[in-house]
Amino acid sequence: MASPKLDPVVLSDEERQVLEGWARRRKTAQALALRSRIVLACAAGRSVTEVAADLATSRSTAGKWRSRFLEERLRGLNDEPRPGRPRTITDEQVEKVIAATLEQQPPGGDTHWSTRSMARSSGTNQTAVSRIWRAFGLKPHAVETWKLSTDPQFIDKVRDVVGLYMAPPENALVLCVDEKSQIQALDRTAPILPMLPATPARMTHDYVRNGTTSLFAAFDLASGSVIAQPYRRHRHQEFLRFLKLIDAAVPKGLDLHLVLDNYATHKTPVIKDWLLKHPRFHLHFTPTSSSWLNLVERWFAELTNRKLRRSAHRSVTELENDIRKWINEWNKDPKPFVWTKSADEILKTLAEYCQRINDSGH
Repeated sequence: MASPKLDPVVLSDEERQVLEGWARRRKTAQALALRSRIVLACAAGRSVTEVAADLATSRSTAGKWRSRFLEERLRGLNDEPRPGRPRTITDEQVEKVIAATLEQQPPGGDTHWSTRSMARSSGTNQTAVSRIWRAFGLKPHAVETWKLSTDPQFIDKVRDVVGLYMAPPENALVLCVDEKSQIQALDRTAPILPMLPATPARMTHDYVRNGTTSLFAAFDLASGSVIAQPYRRHRHQEFLRFLKLIDAAVPKGLDLHLVLDNYATHKTPVIKDWLLKHPRFHLHFTPTSSSWLNLVERWFAELTNRKLRRSAHRSVTELENDIRKWINEWNKDPKPFVWTKSADEILKTLAEYCQRINDSGH
């Protein structure tokens, strides 16, 4: 029951209808929706403490909007005016732009809204649309790729790999292994111009292809050092040669736990036979479509950003020698990548994301 010290919240039929409409908003005006739910709950006789707990907000927030409603009714649920130049765009116009951006398809068969098309549709100007989008973090022109794994053993594999990262076995080495294929030896058609004050380095947009190589790499979880070898192809024969290289490079007294993806070359009968004869090797496979779980991918990003992206090579041999030199420098002062998220945290995040996209109606 509501506290006897507080005036009761009594709603007219019109106020209740408006509040219920605001509270049902699923995608936009969420602040207004929460305030409406607070008032509706208080009108149902709930105390401020109960309302705050039910709506997962603070007691001060629930009390603030209860009081504001009693003082100014529906108008009190809007944000208070801020100092400065008076606004030329109303809350209704802002809400219209946001709702259209999130919930409506643009006219003319366009795939996304532009400031121009939104300005025409909402009756505002492009500058206003741009400001509204910036204020609410909306970027209709931007898109990111994503993919959820359909591996039936997804949970078990996540727990297995993350368990290795968080609590490595004693007397063992955890190596994250993968191949970076199709590394191109590219040579620019003109020399790269050096950086100058107020002018970045410049390179031609076109280039000459001089062949490709593949880099097999094993990233040591503990030290950050890398065992790597380029090969011109990436078949199971090359993978077997790389396993033998790892076997020769690591002291015999250590077990080897290798984190790998599900590429077919890692599972051929020849590889399986070799592993049976070398029982210190233990393979841990990441789920399908989950390369983010293999820390060697993070190291490949370093290699790409710091060496490959802006290099020029006239031959594959020159490219491979350059990569070897860079790896040797890396191994002089290696940097391990520390995994911090537990398997439970990862699975919870994915579950919440799946729930969110399921609720979106897409």
